[in-house]
Amino acid sequence: MNNPVKFAVVLSGCGVFDGAEIHEATLTLYAILKNNAVYDIFAPDISQHHVVNHLTGQEMKETRNVMIESARIARGKISPLSEFSAEEYDALIFPGGFGVAKNLSDFAFKGNNCTVNEEAANAISAMVKLNKPVGALCISPVILAKVLGDIEVTIGSDEGTAQALEEMGAKHENTTHEEIVVDNRYKIVTTPCYMLDANIVQIANGTENVIKEMLKLI
Repeated sequence: MNNPVKFAVVLSGCGVFDGAEIHEATLTLYAILKNNAVYDIFAPDISQHHVVNHLTGQEMKETRNVMIESARIARGKISPLSEFSAEEYDALIFPGGFGVAKNLSDFAFKGNNCTVNEEAANAISAMVKLNKPVGALCISPVILAKVLGDIEVTIGSDEGTAQALEEMGAKHENTTHEEIVVDNRYKIVTTPCYMLDANIVQIANGTENVIKEMLKLI
């Protein structure tokens, strides 16, 4: 009996404004298992850029750790991203949320001049080098573009973000709800999720479309 396909899921905290988008993260895990694959969850063991009160939208005067916050979604079963080994996984995926743009990178502040967390960048590069698929939801394609350059991706239709992607060397394709863009050369699969004004059913369907396409690319 063949072993199931194994995904590595990288989170960036817990909560849309300062971490991983919880719906996208949870529905990624659901879609992986629904399609007969398995997953492990990773996050960098670093401090968050800041903490946002998700009720008021205001910054709070406290500090939190990205991996500890991500462990809320992972129900405690999580590993530091520094321990990720591309040889042990068949696919890598990044749910969205502002944590990608604030913790896994500084895209939220520097746009196309951003830098990407070294552990996240190494994970992306290692998977591509081994010809293994990488998925990215919502804003996450920006870190793939920064690391890889000339890839085909989507973040939906936001002109400012699309322009930043193209300034980093990527080719952006406008999409709507549940649509995906596949870069067959690099085996990159992306979908906009909450970069559009979406509902949770649309998020579920778009995320599953990404997972299904990634499974085809393995």
